[in-house]
Amino acid sequence: MVLVQFAVVLLRYVFGISDIALDESVLYLHAALFMLGAGYTLQVDAHVRVDIFQSRAGPRLKAAIELFGHLCLLAPSMLTIAWWSWPSVSNAWAIREGALSVGGIPAAFLLKTLIPLFCGLLLVQSAALVLRAVTTLAAPASAEGTDSSGVQAASAASDRPGGGDRST
Repeated sequence: MVLVQFAVVLLRYVFGISDIALDESVLYLHAALFMLGAGYTLQVDAHVRVDIFQSRAGPRLKAAIELFGHLCLLAPSMLTIAWWSWPSVSNAWAIREGALSVGGIPAAFLLKTLIPLFCGLLLVQSAALVLRAVTTLAAPASAEGTDSSGVQAASAASDRPGGGDRST
């Protein structure tokens, strides 16, 4: 994608040549990269996250927050996007929707197909993460300094022999 964009700039500003299909190819590549890569980004936990609640949480509370996020936020939004985009995608396929611009790539129907694929890939990865969160929540709570809510204990001194009293 970077090489194609470099070629577009080089052709336009050095040689004075402009090609709409070449310009659109960068758009298609960019869309494919982000729409199809979103599931992988979620898998490796490299997506943008606001850690207001998770930064100090233990594993069980983190799993509960993840479960809530996937079931109450991500899944409904992906299902809504897939539902509302499907008529546009199916219509684009029915008429084999052409170029976005005159002289562009005659395959807008392929570009629109990325929308339900994006939703499907995110939902599949979300299902895997829901199973991971449920497994974490179903496992017995560890006694490694966490209370019943999963919040890390402020001090592990009470775990030492003698109840943490260092006065002796």
